[in-house]
Amino acid sequence: MSIVYSCRHCGQQIGKLDQKVVDTSILGFNQLSVKEKEEMIHYQDNGNILVKSICESCEESLGRYPEYHELDFFIQ
Repeated sequence: MSIVYSCRHCGQQIGKLDQKVVDTSILGFNQLSVKEKEEMIHYQDNGNILVKSICESCEESLGRYPEYHELDFFIQ
């Protein structure tokens, strides 16, 4: 099983954890609301967990252009 972190804006893979057993509370999943979990955490058929986050580049763009927060996707 892998936990794959990818940017929700550009799709770039941010990181990957390859573990047989993972305590999701260590990863902070228990800190998320139900809505946040639904938006961010996706369980794949192969057993992997895909976590939608934000990469440094997109975070920087959002800082420079705050109006991008209104958009679901700002990278075309």
